[in-house]
Amino acid sequence: MPDSEPMPDASEISGRSLQQAREMYEAAYNGRGFEISATEQPFHYRYTSAGSGGLTLRGNVFGGDVTGTTEAGDEYLVTWLTAGRGTLDLGRDEVHLTPGRPTMFPTGRPQRFHFRDYRQNIMHFDAAFLDEVAGEERGDHPDEFPTRLHFDHDALLTPTDLAAWNSSVAATSRILLGTSPSELIRAEVNRAAARAVLRTFPSETMAVIPTSRDGLRNGTLRQAVEFLHASAHLPISVSDAARSAGVTVRALQQGFSRHLGVTPLEYLRGIRLNRVRDELTASLPDTVSVAEVAARWGFAHAGRFAASYAARFGELPRETLRRTAPR
Repeated sequence: MPDSEPMPDASEISGRSLQQAREMYEAAYNGRGFEISATEQPFHYRYTSAGSGGLTLRGNVFGGDVTGTTEAGDEYLVTWLTAGRGTLDLGRDEVHLTPGRPTMFPTGRPQRFHFRDYRQNIMHFDAAFLDEVAGEERGDHPDEFPTRLHFDHDALLTPTDLAAWNSSVAATSRILLGTSPSELIRAEVNRAAARAVLRTFPSETMAVIPTSRDGLRNGTLRQAVEFLHASAHLPISVSDAARSAGVTVRALQQGFSRHLGVTPLEYLRGIRLNRVRDELTASLPDTVSVAEVAARWGFAHAGRFAASYAARFGELPRETLRRTAPR
């Protein structure tokens, strides 16, 4: 996508009002608490958007400082700067953006950010669309319920990955922004871009939930699963998950057992073990201990935690942390 020029045939919003910018960006990014201020240069912004059918390409030119909280919601977002600087997931798993490095927004939970005097491109993928393409790539049965993806937003791309990604972005932009593609061409380009995201950025599926005519409706079960992923860092209970899905605890337990082969509590424990592994993988041994990370995710008994971790990942948690030590 162009570094500075507006997207052809795209909607555009621009201005110099801090208040209007705050309202527009909060609405565009499902955000709250945006704080916007001028920097050394006169404040200005330009927001452009183009695309449909599961993918939109968006761009920001922003002369100012902005901090806020946002959540992707029913979208997956991949972003890269062409100028300026920005940080995602402030105070948590911080990712410092540099021009030319694409990054996935965190999925399944709110995250705080900070950007300053920047130019930014973003691909917005409708969640159901990208989930469907992921299912096709995995070879899932067409009747299986689409599964939500959780991307590793701190993944480091190899030069080969980056070259392939840039080539895909160039091809997508050339067709969607430089012409008036037919509906068929747009659909093919959108799917090609979705496959490029899946090849480039590591992800894990939340669950494979097959369709069934009995028990819980698939939509209800997915709602409970998404609640567990989004709230795993909170002191939630099975009752909270059932309440979020609008069903009884018994119905939720039966649905998890029938479709996923685990209880809701076992499923939540698996999510938290994954989060522990993510933190240990991203940390240095002299900055964090296994015990404090485990405690942060609700594991109080060191022996049982280590056994569960080893059974899930094939190594002890201290071995995961040790592998991150500088050589």
